[in-house]
Amino acid sequence: MSKINYKFNPKSLTYEKVTITLRKRLWQVLSYLATGLFFATITIMLAYKYLDSPKEKQLQREISELTLQYELLNNRMGQVTEVLDDIQERDNNVYRTIFEAEPIPASIRKAGFGGVDRYKELQSFNNSKLMIETTKRLDQISKQLYIQSKSFDEVVKLVKSKEKLLASIPAIQPISNHDLRHQPGGFGWRTHPIYKTPEFHPGMDFAASEGTDIYSTGDGIVLQADATAQGYGNHVVISHGYGYQTLYGHMVKFVVHVGQQVKRGQLIGYVGSTGLSTAPHVHYEVHKNGQIVNPINFYYNDLTPEQYQKLIDQSSQSSQSFD
Repeated sequence: MSKINYKFNPKSLTYEKVTITLRKRLWQVLSYLATGLFFATITIMLAYKYLDSPKEKQLQREISELTLQYELLNNRMGQVTEVLDDIQERDNNVYRTIFEAEPIPASIRKAGFGGVDRYKELQSFNNSKLMIETTKRLDQISKQLYIQSKSFDEVVKLVKSKEKLLASIPAIQPISNHDLRHQPGGFGWRTHPIYKTPEFHPGMDFAASEGTDIYSTGDGIVLQADATAQGYGNHVVISHGYGYQTLYGHMVKFVVHVGQQVKRGQLIGYVGSTGLSTAPHVHYEVHKNGQIVNPINFYYNDLTPEQYQKLIDQSSQSSQSFD
């Protein structure tokens, strides 16, 4: 039941019924609604400004957790950077030094990235500085790892090349030490056994019984296996690569052929006295880049230090050669 309002009329000294028009009632309703809407809006704005909704609270916790994860990631990348710096240091000063490769300059290892807009898409976030810093460090580490990987690829190639070089360099005696009959004839000026005149002896003579095994002193390819060279009789010449060649003379027989690949320690023939020779032995020469060198410098793989020193002393004595 609607409430009826009255007002006092001082002229008639009576109470009169208050009649409200529809228009006035409508304005009253609208004013109430406007006032309520105004205060509701103010309340909601204050609530959104100073109070977090459950969803906002959850997002805030996620942001805090992500920020912490970024900071932890930065710390871990710092540790990775220290390890990588140590690897780069060893690569430059150990691995590349051993295999005679130039070190990689720091200007290349730690070069930056070009482009001012590279991280533009990250600048609109609240934690953009942290995100950009982390992304930059990750990019830098990735680039350094790529350069280091390429450096290791090069080192691996150098190792394989060095292994081949070490296997190819003449490094043993052509005759086993226990098969020798007496001290080897040395390199240098010696008395010729037939002409009895001083003559430069371009190799070393290893005396042994006829038929004693003769071995290749390094990996290589047979260049000659014949008796065409004057004075050497049946002889073999092996190219070892890297400028090295070896010659084995006066064989009674050789067991290799031109073009054959041989390994260090492989049988290539037998001791004899063919050609210009006075007794069974193998005349052994080492050539480096076309120059004759003293073979005494190449017996470090099959002799003890004492045996090697004894061989040096014996071969340095002036004596008559066998050829």
